[in-house]
Amino acid sequence: MSKMKKETIHAKGFDIDIYTTDFENEYISLTDIARYKSDEPKDVIKNWLRLKDTIEFLGLWEQLHNENFNIV
Repeated sequence: MSKMKKETIHAKGFDIDIYTTDFENEYISLTDIARYKSDEPKDVIKNWLRLKDTIEFLGLWEQLHNENFNIV
């Protein structure tokens, strides 16, 4: 496995880290984005994950990208 590379983008005065190992698949730090709303990003993420729209989005994402996903 290659070493993780990190870049940073700046949005509305906040630094948001972007990670990649192969320069094709990038991962954006959700924690950094949540810091925009609160000093406790874990609470922002926890509440976001409970939303109906979020659950539907994640289910659709899995259906499209995971052939073994069990929709039930």
